[in-house]
Amino acid sequence: MAMTQVQPGRLAADHNGPLVVFLIGMRINHFHKVGKWLPVVRSMGPMLNELYRDPASGFLGAETLLQPWRTIMLVQYWRDFDSLERYARARDRQHWPAWTAFNRAVGNDGTVGIYHETYCVPQDGHESIYANMPPFGLGKVMGTAPATGSRLTARLRMKAVAGTDDAGI
Repeated sequence: MAMTQVQPGRLAADHNGPLVVFLIGMRINHFHKVGKWLPVVRSMGPMLNELYRDPASGFLGAETLLQPWRTIMLVQYWRDFDSLERYARARDRQHWPAWTAFNRAVGNDGTVGIYHETYCVPQDGHESIYANMPPFGLGKVMGTAPATGSRLTARLRMKAVAGTDDAGI
């Protein structure tokens, strides 16, 4: 199935365990300083390629999001925090040299901003729904299943305590 092909109906991500959601990105603060921000943009591709080639790394997949003009963000999904941290600190992997190059070239000069946020999500601490969407987000990374039975509502997907109305969201 082509990545852009719409999957009709209501689907949920087919993942029941814990995971780590890692948001990482950059913001171009000075467009005219291409020599500062272009290397940062180019550094993410080799990291992603390295991670996709290594299923044992704990990296599950990513989704790229663009905010007009300045900001690029990747939503990454990881098996656990230890895997993410191990990759970030490994001197022989793509991240470490990119991080040190950024600090040497940009540091605190304000030309390029970078950020990350890390969320450790326990089992039953996440839910998803995709209606008439191409594969996206956690559903793209882990696959999808029909949003029926235990996946019918947000409350059921979260395995939350029953007792309040959940209009099939």
